[in-house]
Amino acid sequence: MVTAAVPSALWLVRHGESQGNVSAARAGESGAGRLELDVRDPDVPLSDTGRGQAEALGAWLGELPADQRPTALLSSPFARAAETLRIAVETAGLDLPVRYDERLRERDFGAFDGMTGAGIREEYPEEAARRDLLGKFYYRPPGGESWADVALRVRSVLLTAQLEAAGERLLITSHQAVVTVFRYVLEELSEPELLDLDRREPIANCSVTRYEAGEGSRLRLVEANVVAHLTRADEAVTEEEPVTGEPGVGRG
Repeated sequence: MVTAAVPSALWLVRHGESQGNVSAARAGESGAGRLELDVRDPDVPLSDTGRGQAEALGAWLGELPADQRPTALLSSPFARAAETLRIAVETAGLDLPVRYDERLRERDFGAFDGMTGAGIREEYPEEAARRDLLGKFYYRPPGGESWADVALRVRSVLLTAQLEAAGERLLITSHQAVVTVFRYVLEELSEPELLDLDRREPIANCSVTRYEAGEGSRLRLVEANVVAHLTRADEAVTEEEPVTGEPGVGRG
């Protein structure tokens, strides 16, 4: 898809474990209909584990040779993504400004924000049936976004990167659904291929997915969902449990 001038390298990083991820796991274990959170989605902070994961990411970045480190930084403005990048940058000693782009925000779940699958099926049975009919990629919750809507945002970000980050080594921190949809766009996946990828490879907190510019200035996947920097630092590898039947509704 991307054949014009592009970043020479692109890192996609999911934020570290958040308080929302912890709450989602608890809700899944208890069968609760809603997550126990008292802040809006953009303000959900990292957990202690998430901060440790961000430090491990920064330590790894700081050990890279100078000609392999990021030269440009972009983040979702949501607190958990912004905090992940801030901690990583400080730990790595990178003297780079961070730009925030609302197009990288988490998918908007509308009326379902903070709900579990059990809660949705209980309070919105007709919507649950409609989602089953339309499928995960095209279904849009009331007042929210579908994965297809997120793809439009991702395509826009990539067009901007062609204009403003050509030749840069660009690191982006974002969210589970957004990172997955980046793969959909960059690798030109079909809907079934994307859904299969999502089932097989849930995006781990603070994992790194890396692309490099190849022949024809096309961004090609080098490695995906890498967590070696976490295991090396003895940090927990965490993945949000799909408490709704759809990973990410619990604030990914």
